[in-house]
Amino acid sequence: MSFRLASSPHQRQPRTTNQLMRLVCYCTLPGFALQLWFFGWGTLLQFIIAAVVAIATEALFLEIRKKDFEKALMDCSALLTALLLALSIPPLAPWWVTAIGSFVAIGIAKQLYGGLGFNPFNPAMVGYVLLLVSFPVQMTGWLPPRELAEMGYDLLDAASVIFTGFTTEGYSLDQLRAGIDGFTMATPLDSVKTDLGRGLTYDEALAKPLFNGESGVGWFWINLAYLAGGLILLKTRAIKWQIPVSYLLTIAVFAGLLHLAAPASFGSAWLHLFSGATMFGAFFIATDPVSASTTDRGRLIFGASIGFWVVAIRTWGGYPDAVAFAVLIMNMAVPLIDYYTQPRTYGHKESS
Repeated sequence: MSFRLASSPHQRQPRTTNQLMRLVCYCTLPGFALQLWFFGWGTLLQFIIAAVVAIATEALFLEIRKKDFEKALMDCSALLTALLLALSIPPLAPWWVTAIGSFVAIGIAKQLYGGLGFNPFNPAMVGYVLLLVSFPVQMTGWLPPRELAEMGYDLLDAASVIFTGFTTEGYSLDQLRAGIDGFTMATPLDSVKTDLGRGLTYDEALAKPLFNGESGVGWFWINLAYLAGGLILLKTRAIKWQIPVSYLLTIAVFAGLLHLAAPASFGSAWLHLFSGATMFGAFFIATDPVSASTTDRGRLIFGASIGFWVVAIRTWGGYPDAVAFAVLIMNMAVPLIDYYTQPRTYGHKESS
């Protein structure tokens, strides 16, 4: 007779920081691949630049702080921050934009607060927002999807534009941003926001080659890919469900009510859910274990509040996509949320 030893069903081997960070990186790969497919090789080069600067910055600050930087770098947190930043910025942004963002994310938003586990704000989003506010022209230079672009570009062209501003044949970024109709294209959210501001109806704003129904060409599939990666994170229990579910549900309800009240003036829930960085933010940004709420009730409040701010800023604010701003706003509220949502200690009565 043979026996097999196994741990109790309630026992699970906890993941190390390195394992968790690598798992999150792997789950971004479907969205990463589709960004490369629809927008070209630029995102890959941006990731390489961001990763080099992030790792160098992490090593420099840890050495200054007399920490074992070789051991700390093995946790892959700097690599994940670089990846999230690279996925957020336009593929052909100048190299120095990415370098500045990566340095700020690691050096300022992470290391100056004490390193991993002590940063109150999501480092990648701090770097992204600083870039967006400081260099709005460079940070809004998104290309049209591949099938709508007037001219394509290869890996060498991408490197040339990122480092010199022109392709190997001398075309500028503005020329690459032209669509098949000859006009420079914006992202779906930016296009709708601009057209509604000009007095067009929502249906008129969607009457462009950039849209396929109420979905932006390319952006719908990218969001779907990040949703798939996020579901893997939920399935493997790398993240908890409260933040992404409350975040997406709030966006759907809030945007849906606005559209129902004035369908000609407000974008639909479908547009908000499957455009921009919605799914990316739900599973890979808002769920940051350090800067997010740490209680179950707090996570519901945290996620729902981010969803509210995303729709509010997209609708009435000055930026078409608001995920980074919404996350940083709620990062500031985390201590208050956690204070009022801490579960009562077993065996203790609530104070009267």
